[in-house]
Amino acid sequence: MVRTHLDKNDTADGYRKVPPTPYNSVMPEDSAELQAAAEVSKHYDTRPPELSRARRMQIPLIAAAVTTILRCIGPTLRFESLGRHHYDQSRARGEPLIMAFWHRCIISATWCWRQRNIVVMNTTNFDGQWTRRVIERFGYGTAQGSSSRGGLRGLAVMAGRLRQGLDCAFTIDGPRGPRYVAKPGPVMLARRTGKPVFVFHIGLESAHTFEKAWDLMQIPHLFSRAVMVGAPLIYVPPNANAEELERKHAEMQKALERVRDVAESWFRQSEAERAKRRAEWNIGA
Repeated sequence: MVRTHLDKNDTADGYRKVPPTPYNSVMPEDSAELQAAAEVSKHYDTRPPELSRARRMQIPLIAAAVTTILRCIGPTLRFESLGRHHYDQSRARGEPLIMAFWHRCIISATWCWRQRNIVVMNTTNFDGQWTRRVIERFGYGTAQGSSSRGGLRGLAVMAGRLRQGLDCAFTIDGPRGPRYVAKPGPVMLARRTGKPVFVFHIGLESAHTFEKAWDLMQIPHLFSRAVMVGAPLIYVPPNANAEELERKHAEMQKALERVRDVAESWFRQSEAERAKRRAEWNIGA
């Protein structure tokens, strides 16, 4: 809808028409305020993007292929866990957790934590749409959103699920990187809910690595050994200020790097070295 202004002129009827102006036009003095409002709105916007017909047709095909691969490979994997007791003890207390892990190990993590009703932050872009179909087939829930769009709405959904006693999870450097740089979502959610952050990484003895992918994602080979390394829980005070949030974010980043380094190097170590690591990471189990 548009409005038409009439200005005085020397035409026959004394007026001339001015080109119509949209109702949503922005005056210079209002542009900064409206831009800020648009930025906030973006973080609540979980509408999927417009996709071509060809891309829409690809979504179920990719989801079916990935699901089939996981169901074939998953049962053959042989898992060992270090630091898993931090997760188990929290759940035994009836306390749900906020899980965070690097995008690189998303395939093996999907199998490792399947059928637990874990709610995962899931982007609405093309990759997110087929990913959602895959993970829901393995017993996960989803909260739509990402660091670039819909994130605040996604965090609100996750807060509600945590109150219901369900775990939540983030692929913490997703959906498109940068690789191994943690987003602040888990720390923000931990402050809001009082629930702890549990970070982990999965290392594989034998896998195919997508070398050209931004995340260097890995698909495990059949019968590969795998190790899941989890760090001690991170708690964020509900009254944490910006400085404290930064410290907790840095603590989470450091923990993510540490579990990654241990898991990725696990199968290159001697048995004596692995025994030492087991004793170190399983204290309190």
